[in-house]
Amino acid sequence: MFGNVKQSPQNESTPFYPRSPYGIAKVYGHWITVNYRESYGIFTASGILFNHESPRRGLEFVTRKVSDGVARIKLGLANELRLGNLDARRDWGFAGDYVDAMWRMLQQPEPDDYVVGTGKTHSVRELVEVAFGHVDLDWQEFVKVDPAYIRPAEVERLQADPRKANRVLGWKPTVSFEQLASMMVDADLKRLGGNR
Repeated sequence: MFGNVKQSPQNESTPFYPRSPYGIAKVYGHWITVNYRESYGIFTASGILFNHESPRRGLEFVTRKVSDGVARIKLGLANELRLGNLDARRDWGFAGDYVDAMWRMLQQPEPDDYVVGTGKTHSVRELVEVAFGHVDLDWQEFVKVDPAYIRPAEVERLQADPRKANRVLGWKPTVSFEQLASMMVDADLKRLGGNR
């Protein structure tokens, strides 16, 4: 939704500048939620969720592409992982923590909008380092940068400012970036029939 950001970190007042059809659709979802709340008095809260990941994430997303690729390489089912921009930075958190934040939004006496994220960014390179390190492999031996995976309108850095959610909802993430990457690699190893 924030896309080509105009301020960092991003909070509930940061202007939206989406850079993909997906982001544009999410902005529409946000504003129709606000519209129904303001026009009809419906209890609608909008969670502006930063990247939330889990072993259930689709394989087309970079976090899952990495965890699946690491598992395949560790199990001898692949010998390389092709990725795009390793320097893109995202605020990645655990989906279970974000579900907790959404539940808390719905327990409030008044509906409102909340940015949900960890407040910390990590590069794709860091994700790769942690995921390969989790299975004792050197990522540099397996990762190939492929221009075919570079986005036409790349977003370099997204970082949440979750202070409102922390203050009003009493919400904080419980799973670290390293724990999340390891959890996803372990799930893909198990799915593909391997044991660590």
